[in-house]
Formats: sequence, structure tokens, C-alpha cells
Amino acid sequence: MLKTNDPLQQARLDHLGFDAADAERAAGELAAKFGFEIEGRSPPGTPSHHAVLLRQGAACLVVTQGHSSDHDASAYVRRHGDGVADIALATPDVRAAFALAVARGATALHAPAERDGVLTACIAAFGSVRHTLIQRLSDASSDRRFPGVLPVPPTGLSPKIGLQHLDHIAVCVEAGRLVPTVDFYVAVMGFQQIFEERVVIGAQAMNSQVVRNLAGDVTLTILEPDSASEPGQIEEFLRDNGGGGIQHLAFTSNDILRSVDALRAQGIAFRETPGTYYDRLPERLGRTGHPIPALRAHGVLVDEDHAGRLYQIFTRSTHPRKTFFMEVIERGGAQTFGSGNIKALYASIELERAAGRAEIA
Repeated sequence: MLKTNDPLQQARLDHLGFDAADAERAAGELAAKFGFEIEGRSPPGTPSHHAVLLRQGAACLVVTQGHSSDHDASAYVRRHGDGVADIALATPDVRAAFALAVARGATALHAPAERDGVLTACIAAFGSVRHTLIQRLSDASSDRRFPGVLPVPPTGLSPKIGLQHLDHIAVCVEAGRLVPTVDFYVAVMGFQQIFEERVVIGAQAMNSQVVRNLAGDVTLTILEPDSASEPGQIEEFLRDNGGGGIQHLAFTSNDILRSVDALRAQGIAFRETPGTYYDRLPERLGRTGHPIPALRAHGVLVDEDHAGRLYQIFTRSTHPRKTFFMEVIERGGAQTFGSGNIKALYASIELERAAGRAEIA
């Protein structure tokens, strides 16, 4: 139980808002390929927007399509394409949380307003991403209402992927924006900074800090490129996304190998891992938990820290701008986010390149 009277520090993850040009198409892909179950939709004829509510395990997504050019979802899609635009937080007192956030320096987007027994307000986060603050006004602890969304019968047709809950949200910000973004979450939102590192990959480098809310269900890994180094994937994201934003979502699985098999069966492709990565695993980590042949066959990466092992894999982006993808993660006690894999992958790729040059010579 959280020991605080601060309504922002009491905030917990409610859902992620995914803005899309076609809400039904985007929701259909999340259901058919990633195993989310559609639980609600906007009633027919809703003039401002169309929304689809999906769940899997403890993860909840609301996909929204604006019906007018001035709707928040329309503006987001126009600038960035489909993507995660809202990290919605449930708080016991939206009015107090909104006033406190603004007093601490947050930019107000929408003042508190009630609809369908749900009180909401909205503040800016980073880039075009926002935080909707949510308070359901009934006393029922099981109340899962969303304003303007009606429940629909479950179809039971979604594949069983085994995703459990949101592990973390990967955020890319422009050079010089890392510290101000972290300061916003610590000073305004009441998050805690839990991790910091600088990752050097050949001639590229990036800085990273991680913040987490007190409830522990919202973790942001915030990445900033080093402008003094050669441009890399962070700069590519910022260019193609039209500024800072959410690069990927990481969902946990209790059995990553089974989840990868299930996702592949639905047509999901993953980023390839060079064979030299697995050749070097015994000397890098020793014991790996999952057998190395199984990791190799599935393309799963493994890292470790002081607390245990971490298994992860990244999907190939199907976004038209190649700016958004998913991660599946299994934690065997590890508390960090796999930075050792970034370095190991780079070294493996360089080894393969060197071998190729030697063959040509």
C-alpha cells in the first residue's frame, strides 16, 4: 500500500492510449496477432471519435481514431502516424492531482471533466505524449468503465500469446532533453529515478535514465542520443517520428519461448540475431537458464545483472515510418533492461562483418 497523500504519487497505470488513423484495423491487429481481447467500443454514431478497448492479462489498451481534424488523436496521427500517445493514470482525486501537477509546472491540456461517471483531466508529458488522469466515481473496486465506451461480448478468438503486463515503456527524447524529462517525472509526477547508464556502441553513444512511479507499474526507460557521437537508432527515431516519443512497449511473459512461438504462428516477425551472438554466450554469461540452442532457435537474447537473468526479443516494426515496435521480456530476477545485449549484438555484428571481409579477401 502506498504511504503518501500526494494524489500524483498515488497514481497507478490505468491504460495506454494508442492513437490510430483506423481504430478498428489497429485493434484488429492487436487482437489477431498479439492476443489482446476486444472488450469495448464506442457506441455507433459517436461524433467525435471511435475507440476500441482491449485487454490481455493486466495490460489494457484503448485505440482511438479521431473523426475531426482537431481531435487529439487526429493531431497525433497527422504528426507521428499511429502510436502510443497517452499513458493514462488512475488517481483517487483527479481535481487535486491536476491542480498539483499544474502548480508544479505541468502543461494543462484538458481541465477536469466528468462523463459517464468517470472524471478525467489531461496534462502534457513529453513530445506529443500526454497523461490522462482518471478517477472512476463509483465505490466499486471492480469498476472498469471508460467514458464513451460500451462493453462488448468477448469472442474468445484471440490467440493465447501469454503476455502478462507492461514491463516498461521505451522513450526517445532529443539531445539535451533527458535531464529535463527526468526532472519532470521526479519533481512534478512524484516518480523515482531508479537507474542510469551511458551506453557506448562503437562510434555511437546514448544516455539513459529510468524513472518509475511509487506503485511500480509505470516504468519509463528514457533514451537520449549523444550529439558528439555518430548518429544512430535514436536519431533515426527522432527524425522519422517527428520528435520525441514512445519507441516501443515491453510486455512480460512467464515463458518467452512459448510466447515467441505463438507470435510467429500469427505472422509476427522478429529482429534477427547473428549466430556469433550465441557462439559467444558461454564466455559472456556462462549458464543461461534457457538452453542456448533453444535461445538460438527462437532468436531470444539473454543478459544478466546482480539479481538474475533477463530474456528479451524485439519484433520487426510494421509501422509505415518504422518508428514503433514491441518487445517481449521474461525476467528471471533481473532488475535492469538488457544494455549488455546492445553491446553484445554490436560486437557480434562486427565479428560477422570481419568474417565476411576475410572471405572476400
